[in-house]
Amino acid sequence: MYLEDLTWMELRDAVRAGKTTAIIPIGGTEQSGPAIVLGKHNARVRWLSGRIAQELGNAIVAPVVAYVPEGSTEPPSSHMRFPGTITVPPAVFDATLTSIADSLRIHGFRTIVFLGDHGGYRKEVARLAHRLNRKWAPGTRVLAPPEYFHASFEGFAQILRARGYRADELGTHAGLLDTSLSLAVDSALVRTNLLHAKGVRFDAAHGVYHGDPRRATAALGCLGLDEIIRKTVAAIRARETAP
Repeated sequence: MYLEDLTWMELRDAVRAGKTTAIIPIGGTEQSGPAIVLGKHNARVRWLSGRIAQELGNAIVAPVVAYVPEGSTEPPSSHMRFPGTITVPPAVFDATLTSIADSLRIHGFRTIVFLGDHGGYRKEVARLAHRLNRKWAPGTRVLAPPEYFHASFEGFAQILRARGYRADELGTHAGLLDTSLSLAVDSALVRTNLLHAKGVRFDAAHGVYHGDPRRATAALGCLGLDEIIRKTVAAIRARETAP
């Protein structure tokens, strides 16, 4: 189901056989606190896109877009204040996504889905989907389902709050939510030895925003992954069949 694992003839035949939905996973290369690797978003969105494509049954997953707007460089702002974060200008990001989607359209995909794992560019991607829909309708439909990100945070947060986890643990970046999702995808994404190490601080100065990751587990993360997959698959199916 991953485009990069297919030959061109295999992809051609898959599209002819009805796999006409293309998922474009969008990640980001950024700091995520002391315990989560810089490529968290890329690993997570690739894994989730594969599961979503599997559930849909008619989808192929394009390579992950790993370079996204992360703040300015002069002076460094936002996540660019931390080593390892890589940023691109918004215009470059927009042009890159447009070219990827256009390439897939040319190759026969009729539904193109942007799945963004990072909250910082949601509005930009939604505007791009709207613009491409106006340009390519009625032959190609472009989706940027907000359900994916909503399930990752507010939906997942509701699940954990119902299980007694405190709101101040959940966080918006590198807290309990983020860390649990990452552990569930691949434990190697998280330096678990640091979660309870003396002297390690989980605060804004060290890249953790409004949360505490120390009670994160893969089991909790699986609850969030299931919510993301379920809500996103339902949203894509509903929009694919909408008039």
